[in-house]
Amino acid sequence: MATGYLEILRARHALRLLTGTLVGRLPNATAAIALVLFVRAEGGTYSLAGALAAVYGVANAVGQPVLGRLVDLHGQPRVQLPAAVLAALSMAVFAFSGTDPLPLAYAAVAAAGLFTPPLEGGLRALWPSVLGREEQVHTAYAMDAIAQEIMFTVGPLLVTLCVSVWDERAALLVLNLLGVLGALSVVVSPPSRAWRSAPREAHWLGALRSPGLLVLLGAFLFVGIALGSITVASVSYADGHGGDAVYGWMMAGLGLGALVGGTVYGARRWAGSPERRLRVLVALLAVCYLPLMLVPGAVAMVLLTVVSGVFLAPCIACAFIIVDRHAPGGTVTEAFSWLVTTFTVGASVGTGVAGPVVQAGGTVWGFAVPGAAGAVSLLVLLATGRVLAAPARGGVVACSPENDPNRAVEPRFSSGDRA
Repeated sequence: MATGYLEILRARHALRLLTGTLVGRLPNATAAIALVLFVRAEGGTYSLAGALAAVYGVANAVGQPVLGRLVDLHGQPRVQLPAAVLAALSMAVFAFSGTDPLPLAYAAVAAAGLFTPPLEGGLRALWPSVLGREEQVHTAYAMDAIAQEIMFTVGPLLVTLCVSVWDERAALLVLNLLGVLGALSVVVSPPSRAWRSAPREAHWLGALRSPGLLVLLGAFLFVGIALGSITVASVSYADGHGGDAVYGWMMAGLGLGALVGGTVYGARRWAGSPERRLRVLVALLAVCYLPLMLVPGAVAMVLLTVVSGVFLAPCIACAFIIVDRHAPGGTVTEAFSWLVTTFTVGASVGTGVAGPVVQAGGTVWGFAVPGAAGAVSLLVLLATGRVLAAPARGGVVACSPENDPNRAVEPRFSSGDRA
C-alpha cells in the first residue's frame, strides 16, 4: 500500500510542494479557532467571535475562485505570494488593533480571508507536471485528500500550543507567518515558476461554463452540508454523553475514518470512469451516515463516526479527477478553487441548518441531516449522469494572449478512464 505513496514522495519537488502547500494553508485551517480564542482573550463575546469567523469564511469563499482565475491568467508566483503576504498583513492588523474599533476588525478579517492564496488548487494544477504518469497523479490526489485530514487535525493543536507558549495574539501572527513561508516555498520551486495555464477562451464565466463542473459543484454542496451538520449534531450529543472530551473523540474519529479510507482508496488503481465511481462512493458515504441516528453510548458512537468518515476522502479524491476532466482549458486552478469554495459554503450551510433541527427535534434528527444531504448529493449525480459523463475536451479553443503569450500548454491528463 505504501509503495505508491513513497514513489510519489520520491519524485523531484513532490515532497516540497506538498509540505509547502500544507504549511501555507495553516492560516486558513486554523482561522476559526484562532479567531475565537483571540476575541475571547480580548474580552469579546462568542457572538462577536462567531461573526468575525463567518466574515472570514465568506471572504475566503469569494476570494478562492477569483484568485484562482488570476493564477490561471498570470502564473502562480505573481499571485500566490503577494496574496499570502496581504492576507498575513491583514491578520497582523487585526492582531495588533484587536476588536476596537470594530469596523477595522471586520475589514482586516475580511481582507485576510479574501487574499488567502489558492494554494490547494495550485498544487493540483502542478501534479501533472511533477509526476510522470496519469495513475501517479490520481494517487497524488488521494494523498492530497489524506493530507487535508491531517492538517485540519494538527492545525488546532498548533493553535493551542502557540497560545500555551505565548498568547493568542502570537498564535495569529506565528501561524500567518508560517503561511507566508509555506507559500514562498511553493512559488520559488521550479515547477511553480515554470507552470503556465493552457491557452484559454476568454469568457466571463471562466470554469463555470462547464456543465459537468457545475453538476459536480452542486453535488459537493450537499456533501459539505453533510459534514457541517455532523459537527453541530456531535456537540448536541456530547452535551449529554460526557462533554467536550467526547466531542473531541468524535471529531478525531471522523478524521481517522477519512484518513483510513483515503489511504486505501489511493493505494490501488480503479477501473472504469471516475464519474461512475463517484456515484458509488457518494452512495456509500450517505449510507454510512445513517447509523449515527442510533445515538448509542460514547464508545460505540465514536466507532460510528470512524465508519461515517471512511468514504469522505475517497469522494474528494475522485472529485479532483473529475474536476481535471471537466475544467475548460486554461481554467484548472480556478476550477479546483470553485470546488473548495462550494465545499466551504456547504459546510457553513450545514451548521446553520443542523442547529434549528437539533433545537426542534433533538440529537437524533440532527444526525439525520448528513444522511439526507448525502442522499440529495447522490440524486444530483444520478439525475445529471449524462452531463457529468461527457468531459468537455477536444473542442477548438480560441487562444487568447490574456494568460499565456508563449502559448505554453498546461500539462494535464484527461484522456484515460482509469484512476
